[in-house]
Amino acid sequence: MSDHAGVEHHHKAAEHHEHAARHHREAAKHHEAGDHHKAAHHAHSAHGHASHAQHHHTEASRHHAEHHGNH
Repeated sequence: MSDHAGVEHHHKAAEHHEHAARHHREAAKHHEAGDHHKAAHHAHSAHGHASHAQHHHTEASRHHAEHHGNH
């Protein structure tokens, strides 16, 4: 696995964190408006993106440890 793979995992993690943040903002907006169904939908989507971000973070960390040692 090349260094590119590790870099790509960092980028993917960042993208998922950004998506999660957008969903949390939408959830807050809908919650404030009293639309709890839409708020729950966006909160659920945010959780999914956060989970994917964690996966990519783990893979980036694993790649770093395997190729660059544990510093």
